[in-house]
Amino acid sequence: MSDLTQYESREGANAVSDEEFAYSQKIIKDLSDYYSSKVVGQEELRRSLIAAIIADGHILIESVPGLAKTTAAKAISDAVDGQFSRIQCTPDLLPSDIIGTQIYHQETGKFETIFGPVFANFVLLDEVNRSSAKTQSAMLEAMQERQVTIGGVTYRMPEDIFIVIATQNPIEQEGTYPLSEAQTDRFMIKETLTYPSAAEEIRIMEMTEAKAFRKTPPVMTIRDVDLVQDIAEKVYADAAIKRYIAEIISATRMPGNILGKERGDYIRIGSSPRGAIAFLRIAKAAALMHGRRFVIPEDVKEMSRPVLRHRIGLTYSAYADGVTPDDLIGELVGKINTP
Repeated sequence: MSDLTQYESREGANAVSDEEFAYSQKIIKDLSDYYSSKVVGQEELRRSLIAAIIADGHILIESVPGLAKTTAAKAISDAVDGQFSRIQCTPDLLPSDIIGTQIYHQETGKFETIFGPVFANFVLLDEVNRSSAKTQSAMLEAMQERQVTIGGVTYRMPEDIFIVIATQNPIEQEGTYPLSEAQTDRFMIKETLTYPSAAEEIRIMEMTEAKAFRKTPPVMTIRDVDLVQDIAEKVYADAAIKRYIAEIISATRMPGNILGKERGDYIRIGSSPRGAIAFLRIAKAAALMHGRRFVIPEDVKEMSRPVLRHRIGLTYSAYADGVTPDDLIGELVGKINTP
């Protein structure tokens, strides 16, 4: 562990106050407790969901069926007293089914704009890779620009909180449309789920018997989340941390310089600058979750896989050799000098 004092802010004007810090810790604890009351295990998903909400970013969740992707996404949004909408993606889903459309009223001779389910604080895109590429692209403007265009008119998304939580199943190919690089890059982080342990499986069955998964009242308001996001932006990130992030991002683009030619050739494409921005924001959220007002290198390392696993493209030889993005990210980060 590094000497933490070197990463603390010396700038009092923009520092997180004691009152703001205490407030953020309460909100984070309430979110975490609510999640844990609805989802058994999946601690990495808990961390990523809460970090994404604090950092005001979209999250992509991937796993085989039945591992509580939808349950976890619904639980974290139920904790907040905001507007929630769920979109079940299917091959016949149209862009207008998501963003909305215009309906012509013959008696008045005018068009009426009908807004789609995307106009919510939390939007769950369930099995997003089952929708067509055309429908997937309808979310690009909403996710990046926080606006949609209906009938040539631009409409803004909710001004306070707008977070997309998308799920996908990686093993089924029938009737699926893999997300493009442009689409996946809009997600701040991507989390993958694993099977529960035997003890966790027993706990799931017991909680199901006790009907513990029923919806319960929210524990905070949209305003609470909005304020915590503002506080997270004020978390201090030293220049050394920003250089560290930049070095990691650069390494994904020129992996041969770090990993050598054989391992480096497994990476076809590296992260975009959007990855560096996501890295900084999510590292600040992680620092706040760990009870700090400043970022340290360990925050960057902890969130490296969620931030980068969907931003590096692998070659066919990597898949043939069973090499995963997580393997290569771990190697890259491990070989870069920690400040």
